[in-house]
Amino acid sequence: MKVRSATPDDVSLIFSFIHKKSEFDRNIGAFSDVLQVSEDKIRKTLFGIIPFSYVLFAEFSAHEVGFALYGFRYSSFAGEPSIWMDDLYVDEEMRSQGVRAALMAQLAQIAKENGCTYLAWNAAARNARGLRFYNQLGAEITEQDGNRCFLRWVPWADA
Repeated sequence: MKVRSATPDDVSLIFSFIHKKSEFDRNIGAFSDVLQVSEDKIRKTLFGIIPFSYVLFAEFSAHEVGFALYGFRYSSFAGEPSIWMDDLYVDEEMRSQGVRAALMAQLAQIAKENGCTYLAWNAAARNARGLRFYNQLGAEITEQDGNRCFLRWVPWADA
């Protein structure tokens, strides 16, 4: 398994993973809206002069089997950066094979290299499998608002 950063040549692939993630979320009742993303929006916002987010891909046997979309945040009150993970998705046939762990490990490395104090994201409360995985990582649910669990992870806290 290999984890790599997305390039402008991956716009169509990013678009397809966003579609897969939206279908997963629909199936667990966590998303019912209409996707408004397009390849052109992805190209402009992820690969423009100022990238607003970044994408990692997990590859297995030269095929992309998972992705994570994330961005940096900054707390003016604390004076500290963090990472917000917006999406994490692994193809169904590759789940429970270390893909999520590889993507999260790479995100942790990026966070540490950039002086971030933590990683944060939210997950559907109905995504029991995902919440178990996050719990095993050591992530904490900091808040729950309806069907949304807000998580925080400081992977280097025990290091």
